[in-house]
Amino acid sequence: MPQAKSSKKRNYWLVKEEPQKYAWSEFEKDGIADWSGVRNYQARNNLRAMSEGDWVFYYHSVKEKRIMGMAEVVREFYPDPTAKEGDWSAVDIKPLVALNEPVELATIKADDDLCEMALVKQSRLSVMPVTESQFKKVFKIGKTPVPKKGLS
Repeated sequence: MPQAKSSKKRNYWLVKEEPQKYAWSEFEKDGIADWSGVRNYQARNNLRAMSEGDWVFYYHSVKEKRIMGMAEVVREFYPDPTAKEGDWSAVDIKPLVALNEPVELATIKADDDLCEMALVKQSRLSVMPVTESQFKKVFKIGKTPVPKKGLS
């Protein structure tokens, strides 16, 4: 008997990385990356809340301060291989689409629909949730069609 498709709702996230450490272009070349090295409890808990198939914005932090593209969670949380001690987690993500126009933090702060994002309210958090409407709005501003589905 065929299995029923899961009706689980997709969640949306944003992860931050310094472009000089791991730029979007390098991530695209690698094709998959373990999102490890997170040492903040709230960010760790957000990693643990991610599910396979969730969509994730990739944000260049520090100097650039802009959303570059979207990735997909392809492996749910597991023990962080970079942790020497403590209860830390990692997930695996793969790039899906670069934004045609990266969306700057200044644009996000100035937009009535986006100024409430955790990116603005909790600026030091490296892994954070994004609402579905915020996710779609970023694609609109970035002049990029929202993918119909993930690639996994």
